[in-house]
Amino acid sequence: MENYKSGSHTVWDCKYHVVWITKYRHTVLGGDVGQRCRELLREIARSQEMTIYAGAINRDHIHLFIGIPPNLSVSKAVQFLKGKSSHKLLSEFAALRKKYWGQHLWGRGYWVCTSGNITDEMWQKYIEDQKPEEPDDKFKVV
Repeated sequence: MENYKSGSHTVWDCKYHVVWITKYRHTVLGGDVGQRCRELLREIARSQEMTIYAGAINRDHIHLFIGIPPNLSVSKAVQFLKGKSSHKLLSEFAALRKKYWGQHLWGRGYWVCTSGNITDEMWQKYIEDQKPEEPDDKFKVV
């Protein structure tokens, strides 16, 4: 339980692998742009109480292994990360503004997968084991 995070009424460990691409798969995330993008993603995640466990910024896409608190949906978390980073990067780098004149740095979608130590079969067995035992036939309600 030492790896779990907690709130006032929750204990949680929600981790996701998230991937998104640059619009048109343009290779623009190298050098200074990539470094600044990394800094921005860390700031944005921290401001929303997300934890980045690992990340990779390739020239045309981003991978994040991230913990997202249960009060924030995955789609809202990705919206924060993509929206705020796009706005800042486009305002700071003139070369990006020229290439992405429509103010959209990232492609429209993203890919996400949950992470955990328990398989689907283990969950199914656990839930089946929670069923109450058969009632004792000798017990009668009068």
